[in-house]
Amino acid sequence: MDPVGDGQLRVGPGEALTERLELGGRRATAGVLGTLAHVTDAHVLDAASPARVTFLGRLGPPLQSTFRPQETLTAQVLAGITAAIRGLGPQLVIQGGDLIDNDQSNELERALAALRGGRVTPSSGAPGYVGVQSPADPDPFYYRPDLDAPLYPGLLRAASRQFVSRGIGSPWYPVLGDHDVLVAGEIVPTALTRSLAVGGRALWDLPSGLTLPGGLGATAVSSPDGPPNPGLVDQFLRHALDGPTVDVPPDPTRRQMSIDEVIARVRRAASGGSLQSGRLDYAFELGPRLRLIVLDLVRRDGGSGGIVSPEQPSWLARQLADAGERWVIVISHQPLASSVGGDELLALLDRTPGVIAALSGHTHRNRIVPRHTTAGGYWLIATASLIDFPQQARALRVVATAGGGVALQTWMLDHAAPGRLGTIARQLSFTDAQGGRPNGFAGGRLDRNVTLYRRGF
Repeated sequence: MDPVGDGQLRVGPGEALTERLELGGRRATAGVLGTLAHVTDAHVLDAASPARVTFLGRLGPPLQSTFRPQETLTAQVLAGITAAIRGLGPQLVIQGGDLIDNDQSNELERALAALRGGRVTPSSGAPGYVGVQSPADPDPFYYRPDLDAPLYPGLLRAASRQFVSRGIGSPWYPVLGDHDVLVAGEIVPTALTRSLAVGGRALWDLPSGLTLPGGLGATAVSSPDGPPNPGLVDQFLRHALDGPTVDVPPDPTRRQMSIDEVIARVRRAASGGSLQSGRLDYAFELGPRLRLIVLDLVRRDGGSGGIVSPEQPSWLARQLADAGERWVIVISHQPLASSVGGDELLALLDRTPGVIAALSGHTHRNRIVPRHTTAGGYWLIATASLIDFPQQARALRVVATAGGGVALQTWMLDHAAPGRLGTIARQLSFTDAQGGRPNGFAGGRLDRNVTLYRRGF
């Protein structure tokens, strides 16, 4: 929190749970049905990758998040949230998608190492850091911690050092996000993006004459972490390559992956997740009275917004029917309400009496909204990201209540990276003029630490 308004974060008291009664009255608790954590939008990235399009940030919304002042610390922040989750000790963790940022193999290796525990290597190409935040870069558009306020001398060197993560300490289950399998969360890898990723030629400066296409504004983008349409990145890259480039150390581990490879690697590393017609759709039980259903809404032909595949409605209907008398939580990366075809899936949930919540990420924003239905209703819950302020995950505890109902207790978890790097990452995300604080990603009091009541069925 910033208690005196000077822009400096300080440790403060936690928020108490506030009761929300829109879907059911207050009832006495009658036992815990399950406890889990939701960690989403870590965007572990290779800040030195030549395939990144940081120069597009100069064009403003909706491209401002192509560069963030805290972007060299994404692996440390992920390791920090694993430390917080170990302290919570949930039965399982949902990794909610956009685990990585740019579909690169070395990004995925870093992220998986942070989750499983062990040595994490944040650098690529060569020891140390070579990128737009280097003090050798004369461009003042990019925050350079050795030169610009707030000064953190030696930060880039420290951010590039190998470190050890203790690991998440609980079984974890994956959700597929657009950035996990698409370049910049938008485009299927092309010959151009693949060659840039592993090569030694980087684009740091905005070429003269490169402008945002007319009529394209902030409302055209479906998420805060990607350009507004699949063709934009490739179009800009081709134009930009006609201008000046910077020589950087090449690295074959930066190669961009196919969707099948990403799904296979995540499934091997995680505790669960099965392949349904080439998608990461699956269901599993948390104890005898709670079923979780995971949906993969990633567009295979590019674009950051979610889309429902033709087979998913019937598959989801079967999973809901199989739940029987269990309570149900449905999880996706993109919110169902903003996904193409999502209305059909929401209609299925609307008719299912046992649905408690639909959980999502993607928007980088804490948000909880009741959805009223004739079957009793459920909660639409979005969790903030680890890349933008407030850099939080969400804990959820499902509690049975007297009379056959249920309460969902949920509260936010701050990452707890050892040393000063996690603190610096949080502070930089707080002061980012185009980031989560001015955009209200922390949400309101009723979007964070609350008890959500739901009547029985």
